[in-house]
Amino acid sequence: MKVLGVNALFHDPSAALVVDGRTVAAAEEERFSRRKHGHRPVPFAAWELPDHAIRWCLKEAGLEPGDLDAVAYSYDCSLARPAEEMGLHDPWDGLRQTYASHAPDFLANVLPGLDRADVRFVPHHVAHAASAGLASPYVAEGSDVLVLDGRGECHSHLAGRYDENGSLTTLRTQELPHSLGLVFEELTEHLGFLRANDEYKVMALASYGKPFASSGHRIDELTERIRLTGDGGFITEPIDWSALAPRLRPGEDWTADHADLAASVQLRFEEVLVELARWLRGRTGGSHLTLAGGVALNCVANTRLVERSGYENIWVQPAAGDAGTALGAALQIAADNGDRLEPMPGADLGREWSEDEIESVLRTARVPYERPGDLAETVAETLAGNGIVAWFQGRSEFGPRALGHRSLLAHPGRQENLERINDVKGREQFRPVAPMVLAERAADIFERGPLPSPYMLFVHDVAAEWHALIPAVTHVDGTARVQTVDPHDEPLVARMLAEFEARTGLPVVINTSLNTAGRPMVDSPRDALECFGSAPIDLLAIGPFVVRRPRTNP
Repeated sequence: MKVLGVNALFHDPSAALVVDGRTVAAAEEERFSRRKHGHRPVPFAAWELPDHAIRWCLKEAGLEPGDLDAVAYSYDCSLARPAEEMGLHDPWDGLRQTYASHAPDFLANVLPGLDRADVRFVPHHVAHAASAGLASPYVAEGSDVLVLDGRGECHSHLAGRYDENGSLTTLRTQELPHSLGLVFEELTEHLGFLRANDEYKVMALASYGKPFASSGHRIDELTERIRLTGDGGFITEPIDWSALAPRLRPGEDWTADHADLAASVQLRFEEVLVELARWLRGRTGGSHLTLAGGVALNCVANTRLVERSGYENIWVQPAAGDAGTALGAALQIAADNGDRLEPMPGADLGREWSEDEIESVLRTARVPYERPGDLAETVAETLAGNGIVAWFQGRSEFGPRALGHRSLLAHPGRQENLERINDVKGREQFRPVAPMVLAERAADIFERGPLPSPYMLFVHDVAAEWHALIPAVTHVDGTARVQTVDPHDEPLVARMLAEFEARTGLPVVINTSLNTAGRPMVDSPRDALECFGSAPIDLLAIGPFVVRRPRTNP
């Protein structure tokens, strides 16, 4: 089958294409529209489809709308109930449901020639589950799957198991309004950040705090309001956040009380997630766990699951948020119709440009550029000299992590480079940056957490003797969110790392996303030039070419 998957209703609109059980393309609309997260998760925006991503996926595979066997939409409004009946304050949710019910008409407008009868509605959490269980390395043998996010049609959680034929058995769901994702969104807003956008900042802030003491009204408040039911579910009740720490307005400075609150909620989340996973494993006896949903992007919690859940292997969908439901919906429809599915080949599923196309953009921009004899050596030399490098290579990543295709790179051995990178990107200074390391060297430097870790979705402890050697990527709590690099999968990145180590003795490079605050990750050569021109980056490595920042007098 040829199945196009579409996510549009809440946030991170995206499209993905699965052909004969193989994932051939996936992209988020933000990379084309240059609007962060595509649109805000409000009902008034729910009609907007990922038009550009849809058209690109078909173009990438050389398909026309009439060639598709199905279009999978990752929401089923027939399962939804009025928001007030679910205990949610969302007075315009009815508008969202109306838009969802008319998705076949909207899709037919974007895809002329599409038969509306070919549009299939896939429940939101099933689409999440499929993006994990049916895309993982364990698809041929089956795996347990755990989904947690803000909300779907009427649930916020799914626990189940995929068998070797791609059939899902759902063992537990959690009805709204109880939602771990919505609790984290509320905390994000209370701390002065943008909800449904900045939750990762709360995770970073938590490392600066200490969880509330094991006794006292503040910890009691959290454990009572966020509690397990003992049957694979949980209850979340309204929390008086101001009684735990003063509310922050956007841009206000946080205090130790705010960091302690973030740390306490983070710890409570980890405790609940571990118990949910243990319950699931107790029902299935499984050895592989796959994760999706926005909560699965909490890499600190993921590592706690590795330590305490009892599973031998844990795999997290790189696009675990709503963007990944486009892929999951397509995979689920393909599996339901008998296709044998292949594991997701990697996160590099987006757009790519040929050398000629890149050079044409450089010429049009009238910027001086060169083609070095060895790109890896040139970049390593710049990094060793403490330059910042914008790295633009191959297909763009699907999901929020820069994994060596659209990255900012820097020297990890200089403490000041953390502040420097955050200044380049316009980010808060409490936020960490990640280390990129050859898979074969990772165990020498990083402890705890699974290795290899190619998608930057777990945290690891930096070995004590390395803290002073790579201070820029060692977070305040001594951890790092590691990306390991396999030379077979990423030969150019691997050679760059080896050349950098030859010059510095360090097998690690800073890797963070190639963008500035409030902007989506760079996707096209034009995006790369705009970012390079607007930020103090020393070298742009784009395809086989490099663009150097002109020297200026102080």
